[in-house]
Amino acid sequence: MAEGYQALRRGAAWLDLSPRGRFLVRGRDRARYLHNVTSNDIKTLTPGSGCYAFLLTPQGRIQADLHLLCFADHFLLDTEPDLRERIPQLVLRFKVADQVEFEDVTDQTSAIGLEGPAASAVLAGVNAPVPGTDFAHLPWGEATIAAISLTGQPGFRIYCPVAARANIVTRLEASGAKPATLDDARVVRIENGRPRFGEDIRDNSLPQETGQMHAVSFTKGCYVGQEIVERIRAQGHVNRKLVRLELDAADPPAPGAKLAVNGSEVGEITSSAHSPDTGKTIALAYVRATQAAAGTALDAGDARARIL
Repeated sequence: MAEGYQALRRGAAWLDLSPRGRFLVRGRDRARYLHNVTSNDIKTLTPGSGCYAFLLTPQGRIQADLHLLCFADHFLLDTEPDLRERIPQLVLRFKVADQVEFEDVTDQTSAIGLEGPAASAVLAGVNAPVPGTDFAHLPWGEATIAAISLTGQPGFRIYCPVAARANIVTRLEASGAKPATLDDARVVRIENGRPRFGEDIRDNSLPQETGQMHAVSFTKGCYVGQEIVERIRAQGHVNRKLVRLELDAADPPAPGAKLAVNGSEVGEITSSAHSPDTGKTIALAYVRATQAAAGTALDAGDARARIL
């Protein structure tokens, strides 16, 4: 079993998250503008706080996901590597006379993930502050430490200048953190049912289908895509839901593998992996809402699957 995987599950591991996109948003209209184009409540954020949010189409489909951190004079947006090129266009597409400035700082900065049950202890061991609530962030010298997890384990993200990265990693390792790969992280996030944009959250997904409702505010007023999100809430259901599966399969099924009940197709797998922890194959999948209850048995080709 990989050392990085074990550290994520039972200790603490560091991850190189520098390929993720990072943007600074400045200007006097920044909070109002971001409030109007994202799914979460940005206007109520105060320096040191943050949130997770979606960028939606007017039809309510997810175009991107973001972590937003609020600072005294700017916001930091953190997003998937594959979204780096698209984010400026998606965020700024409704900008008319708004005083908003957007800067890509990906290449000038680094991002280090520190995740696992001992992550807080590792931070304490290097005399770093430990943010207490989700998306809270605190300064640490020239770095910022935010309570953000990639895998769904207890975790943090350290943002720093590129030149500071190697020294921070050395200190984290001296305090007990082991290096982990993005493949290790992928297995743990699937075990924890944590979807990823580009794999499990697609650009035709609706927020309620993904189950990630901490990305949505129902009290904030108008924003792009709100009408559809509210209509779904009023109706009380979506047609499909993202679920976590365990499969009796030696090899993880490919994304897009179909799921069936009594020969009728009811869903498809979005990501899968072998879980060293359980010895089973695990997966995330979209399944018809009528078949999405825990314990439901499904057929995945020749293998049997069960919703967790």
